[in-house]
Amino acid sequence: MSAHAFPLGANPWIWHSPVTYEALSDVLPRLSAWGFDCVEIPLENERDWAPDSVSKLLKASGLTPAAVIAVMPPGRDLVRTDPRTVRITQDYLHRCVDAAQALNAPTVAGPVYAAVGRAWRMDRGERVAAYEELRQNLAPVVDHAHAAGVRIAVEPLNRYETSLLNTVDQALEALAGLPEDTIGLALDVYHQNIEERSLPDAVHRAAGRILHVQVCANDRGTPGADSLDWTGFLAALTTSGYRGPLCIESFTAHNDAIAVAASVWRPLAATQDAIATDGLAFLHRALGGC
Repeated sequence: MSAHAFPLGANPWIWHSPVTYEALSDVLPRLSAWGFDCVEIPLENERDWAPDSVSKLLKASGLTPAAVIAVMPPGRDLVRTDPRTVRITQDYLHRCVDAAQALNAPTVAGPVYAAVGRAWRMDRGERVAAYEELRQNLAPVVDHAHAAGVRIAVEPLNRYETSLLNTVDQALEALAGLPEDTIGLALDVYHQNIEERSLPDAVHRAAGRILHVQVCANDRGTPGADSLDWTGFLAALTTSGYRGPLCIESFTAHNDAIAVAASVWRPLAATQDAIATDGLAFLHRALGGC
């Protein structure tokens, strides 16, 4: 288990989508045996898994739930859409919060603002209006999360997956005025590497608002098998005061739905297991240097 500040976790999307109870039954014991501390639990659809059953799996594995991951396919939107879609999306996010509370997961993380892949052009005035609309439509979800003792971690995505929140600065602007004890940022190095000029600088600007962190290589493969500034990134996280989990998020090219959604057209490592095990070994080495 981790001997440093950050619990280390992984996402079952490395192997499976959707992440069902059966998928978790397969993945959790292996993550535990490899030495992971925690696991992300995606909630793609409400009936994919039941919190009471997953709680038993977590207890048996000894893993803690790092976060419930909100999934935003077409039809889940809080901005520039119709009132019915907003209500459906808010209801889904409420269920994510309820699931996190039931699992004793501290956070619901993800791009909880618009469907992944939805993008449109905005001038400055339109962007300000979109952020105001986002704050209004997120507010009931934040209130629900506060009552449940769960935090919302909003993830900026790269320009090819959204036009709304690409950078730390944009996300901080969009969330201004919402209660900082309940809502903050989820940082994903894959997206940051595309959108931020410096990984460490972006972390420093987000200091105090970082609630969750996802890691992978610049090609979405094994952390460390890349050219990213891991030393600077991990040092910045340490000095920022963040002490939450670092979770490896990658995807399989062997599942039609997830390959298309994540644009994963080829294997990203010799095996899917290697993404997790080699990534874990690299993070231990890199954090030892911090």
